[in-house]
Amino acid sequence: MNSTMFSILLVIIGLFVGTGLTFLINHFRVNNAESKIKTLSEKAQKQAEKVKRDMLFEAKEETHKLKLDFDKEMKEKKAEIKESEDRLIQREKNMDKRDENYQKREQLLDDREEKLQERLKKIQNDQNEMDKLKQEQIDLLSKISGLEKSKARELIMKKVEEDMNIEITNYIKEREDEAKLTADKSAKELLVTSMQRFSSEVSNEQTVSTIELPNNEMKGRIIGREGRNIRTIEAITGVDLIIDDTPEAIVISSFDPLRREIAKITIETLIKDGRIHPTRIEEIYDKTVRDMKEKIREFGNNALFELGITKVDNELIEIIGRLHFRTSYGQNALNHSIEVAHLSGIMASEIGENVTLAKRAGLLHDIGKAIDHEVEGSHIEIGVDIAKKYKENDVVINAIASHHGDKEATTIISKLVQIADSLSASRPGARNDSLENYIKRLEQLEAISNDIKGVDKSYALQAGRELRVLVKPEEIDDVTSHKIAREIKEKIEKEMQYPGTIKVTVIRETRAEEEAK
Repeated sequence: MNSTMFSILLVIIGLFVGTGLTFLINHFRVNNAESKIKTLSEKAQKQAEKVKRDMLFEAKEETHKLKLDFDKEMKEKKAEIKESEDRLIQREKNMDKRDENYQKREQLLDDREEKLQERLKKIQNDQNEMDKLKQEQIDLLSKISGLEKSKARELIMKKVEEDMNIEITNYIKEREDEAKLTADKSAKELLVTSMQRFSSEVSNEQTVSTIELPNNEMKGRIIGREGRNIRTIEAITGVDLIIDDTPEAIVISSFDPLRREIAKITIETLIKDGRIHPTRIEEIYDKTVRDMKEKIREFGNNALFELGITKVDNELIEIIGRLHFRTSYGQNALNHSIEVAHLSGIMASEIGENVTLAKRAGLLHDIGKAIDHEVEGSHIEIGVDIAKKYKENDVVINAIASHHGDKEATTIISKLVQIADSLSASRPGARNDSLENYIKRLEQLEAISNDIKGVDKSYALQAGRELRVLVKPEEIDDVTSHKIAREIKEKIEKEMQYPGTIKVTVIRETRAEEEAK
């Protein structure tokens, strides 16, 4: 009995002990799990905060980069807009200038018409006065001679016809020549007006260019060790470098203006960069050649824009731009071609021809000069080949072929291009030889009058179209003044070659001076 109770008691105690141990084990497990959960939670929170910070940093970097790209794009857009505004402003200025020239020309025509009306009125008054004097002379002769009017008239006319036959013939001839010259003068004034409106300044190109150096030490750097730098420059650019005792300067020599310009820009870039060695020279030269090609296209496009010419092949535009670096007797070939195009267009508009086609023919008439140093043949033959290659109009091709008279001009526009080419090349100052001949002609004109006895001073005015001669009043009377004017006229006609006419004015004046005290 006692052992049974003792066993039961042990079982009960075991149950209580097992339950307590189970509770304690479960409690420790729960605490451990909570601790792990808390640790994992804190770790996850830290990881999340780190990811959040990284994402915020990346977002800020991306935002900053987008802002920089946006600012750069806005600056480029503003620059493009500014460039467009500048072009529009320049175009507006050009239009204002053209309007002003049109107004001046209109005013000039009005003044000329008014002067012609006054001259016509004066001629009519002089004619009426002559008729009146003639009638008075007839009445006087009739009274003195006692002859009838008809008989006296018959005798007088017979005498005049006998004595003045040669003078009348010369008078009629002079009047006919004067009428022809008046027509020629009107045409020349039209052409000169056109030339004055659109003539551009002609630059006198030379065969050398000078580059200023920051110091004389730069000469040694350009020459390089054992002359390797200067040999590289001369080899790749095709020019000659002249380095002498001239302080802080070197000279580039070449008959090709384009090569000379490329070499000049290359050397100036090297001087600014400071790194001068064969490899760098080749890099700068290649970049300069690419930039120059774009600049040549810009010259061509500007010429087409100025003339309003469209539908031109890109390669032909580049050839047109190369004319900027060619010269003829000191006259820039591109400026000359643009001037010829303007003159051809104005003359075409005056006679009702195609203005755009005339401008196109004028611009391309010397296109062969752009590559005549690279291709065999004259610039006319080369120009015709270029025009045919790019399928230009037959009128343009004929204008190119005939502008120097080598072939017959088959169209009116071709003849207009011939005239415009002559005007552009022969105007005073356009070319070196024209300017020298022009000065010599003025000096010869004044020398002719100064050699005559009694002449005090003489002045050639209006580009040699008028000569004013001052005579000594104590030696020359009024009648002799007319004789001197005719003598000068005959000497000019005999000894000089000149275009148009020269007006000779002899001035004889007596001045009386007193000084009031």
